[in-house]
Amino acid sequence: MRAPTELDDVQWLTLTHAYGSAEDVPQLIRALYQGDEETADEAIHELYGNIHHQGTVYQASAPAVPFLAHAVRHAPGKRDDLLMLLATLADHDPADVEAPHWPGRPVAAVCAELCRVLPELLPCLGDPERVVRRAALRVVAAVAELLPAELRASAVGQVEALYADDPAPAVRADATVVLSRFGTGPVPLDSPIPEVRLTAATVAAEKSGPPYPAELVEIIAEDGAEPDPGDDDFPWSGTTTPDRHLTRLLTRDPDAGLAVAARWITAGDLGARGSWLAREITEIWRDRQPEVLDLLLAALPHQRDTRTLSHRLSVIGRWIAYLPEPDDDLRNTLHDYARIGTEAAEPALLALVRSRDPRALELVLRRPDARALGAAVSAFPETADRLIPAIRHELAAGAAGNAAIALVAALAPFGAAADRARPELIECLRTRRAAVAAARQLGHNGVLTREIASLLSEAGRSTDSSLRGAAAVAQYRLTGETGPALRTFESLLVANGPTHWHLSGLQPLGSAAAPLLPLVEPLLTARYEWTRFAAAEAHHWITGSPERAVRVLADLVAPTPVGLAALKALAGMGRFPEELRPTLRAFAFSPLRLLSDMPFSEHEHPDEELRTLAWSLLALG
Repeated sequence: MRAPTELDDVQWLTLTHAYGSAEDVPQLIRALYQGDEETADEAIHELYGNIHHQGTVYQASAPAVPFLAHAVRHAPGKRDDLLMLLATLADHDPADVEAPHWPGRPVAAVCAELCRVLPELLPCLGDPERVVRRAALRVVAAVAELLPAELRASAVGQVEALYADDPAPAVRADATVVLSRFGTGPVPLDSPIPEVRLTAATVAAEKSGPPYPAELVEIIAEDGAEPDPGDDDFPWSGTTTPDRHLTRLLTRDPDAGLAVAARWITAGDLGARGSWLAREITEIWRDRQPEVLDLLLAALPHQRDTRTLSHRLSVIGRWIAYLPEPDDDLRNTLHDYARIGTEAAEPALLALVRSRDPRALELVLRRPDARALGAAVSAFPETADRLIPAIRHELAAGAAGNAAIALVAALAPFGAAADRARPELIECLRTRRAAVAAARQLGHNGVLTREIASLLSEAGRSTDSSLRGAAAVAQYRLTGETGPALRTFESLLVANGPTHWHLSGLQPLGSAAAPLLPLVEPLLTARYEWTRFAAAEAHHWITGSPERAVRVLADLVAPTPVGLAALKALAGMGRFPEELRPTLRAFAFSPLRLLSDMPFSEHEHPDEELRTLAWSLLALG
């Protein structure tokens, strides 16, 4: 260990951390000794942000270790926080120590320093405060595989003593984990202490891998239903708390995970752990929606706050559309929540709409909003006579931002009937509320008036490049004149900006955009993948030939957002190169989801779309 009096012996100015020079580290370490809790908290917070930042350590991290170790033993208070900082600094994958670059990594230097000071930190394993003992165990675990034989024997002996005699069940459970890191100690599946049994079962499941033995699943289901409220303060690795680690472990075996989730929900869904586990499983594994929705329905009465209840209803709403026929219990429950005037009513109503329950339409029309109306258009496309007036009313009432954009977009599926909303669309364009969407829809409606022509001409001179492009396309649709649209897109494609957005606007022009080919073709090899994608689509629309586009799009296909867009474009062309077939089969038949959901998305889950598109292309033969 090194005392604060030695801080000036280190050339901190020559060392770096997350924000550059480490010259501020000495004053942060000195602040730990001032006896002021708020000052110490701020210093520790700063150290977590500079010598450790988002899982990374730096040049200055290892030199700080002996000073932090001294502060653990001699600074007033904060022993548990400082021990956790040391454990976090040394966090690494044990497999990395065999890699040739390990000696040169900052984390290797941190671990080396921590091994040197560990003998002086081991007394913390006998600290009278439980939180200090728990934090000290994590320090030992962080370098367990790196300790020399004599130090290892000493550490193992003290950890075994904690496992055998500590009065705190959480400490005994932690000691079980540390002994497993050392490759020693019992596997106490029959321990009389639930926390120890649960930890032992978790460790055993991690070692065995899925599918997990029934004995382990039973212990986890029985002993894991009630979370330890103190666990969040004691992650084992980075921010991975024991509870989060257990959830991740269970998602690797969906049958075991759903069985455990069912038991936890039956036990009251304490901490919403069972319903959260069920939600995670359907985000990771395909075709688990029916089981998960049954579990979420059972969990709804157990939700203890409106925020959690609303989240669970939102998850139901995300997946209910994939059930061929949602059962009556689920739809009746959603209807009950949707009728009451609480925060939970909105997600319940969206879920009810997506279940295609006829009662949902009445509730939407009684309490219209953009999201509910947009969902109702998809669920009840035959009800234009009822939905279009409601959309018009919301637009006329001043809907703006994303709400206005969603309302205008909801008109598109109604075709010619959407022209009834022409006055509201004109007002949106005039006031620049959802102006881009309004311009596009006015172009689709096919009706040109002097007022519309004037507004589109004005929009074509806007500083908003997206609005200029949308106005140019709308003018072309309504007049058939190519000149203004070509001039607009020529200027957009040569300017700095979101080129891929502008390329995507060329579809309505089709072959009329041929004069723009000299600008489009070089973009087929652009560095940015979204630009290559949009250029390939535009090239196909303009030339009518898929040959060049197919090759560019096929190279982009991957389980990524741009890869999904490329796959959708290939499906629209009905073409793909034969060498893409193995990739398509992987997309179609993977039991795991290959694409994650997009936050706040109102559209089909991207992984479901990925699989459907892969199937459709494979069906081409």
